[in-house]
Amino acid sequence: MRLNENVLLLGKKVVLVPYTSEHVPRYHEWMKSEELQRLTASEPLTLEQEYSMQQSWREDADKCTFIVLDAEKWQAQPSTTEESCMAGDVNLFLTNVGDPSLGEIEVMIAGLTKFEAKIGQGNEPSIRMFQKLHFEQVAVSSVFQEVTLRLTMNEHERQWLLEQTSHVEEKCYRDGSSESH
Repeated sequence: MRLNENVLLLGKKVVLVPYTSEHVPRYHEWMKSEELQRLTASEPLTLEQEYSMQQSWREDADKCTFIVLDAEKWQAQPSTTEESCMAGDVNLFLTNVGDPSLGEIEVMIAGLTKFEAKIGQGNEPSIRMFQKLHFEQVAVSSVFQEVTLRLTMNEHERQWLLEQTSHVEEKCYRDGSSESH
């Protein structure tokens, strides 16, 4: 929507910027994920189709689309690209022309790519477990007597994790009734 084409919303944790063609390659990579397609009820698009979609959203009179950036990363260095700070998107749809105060909002967070575990230096079983899950040691704090391990997600790690968890089923935790003790 042209209404938000020059709007930047700066928060403490995130920055919202208009969805531009510079964001399309990263957005397209996210949307190749079958899981994200399922979660967002989206169909897979080619890169060219994604560019066309971005352009149509920009021109659409009843939609505002923002890209969510990690504020800390975005503000860290002037040379940091928006694409490298992308974490998701926010879509606002004006759904009722008779009531311009009513809208629908969609939020997608897709950019979580690093996981850290802080473990006591003496907790060898936990350290080994995280290393088996491909976490790598990135820091040691002698003050806190802990080790920091990190897993940086990429397509290879994602595929490995999906293979390791292919047997996992999602089920309802409780049937909704209160438990009696």
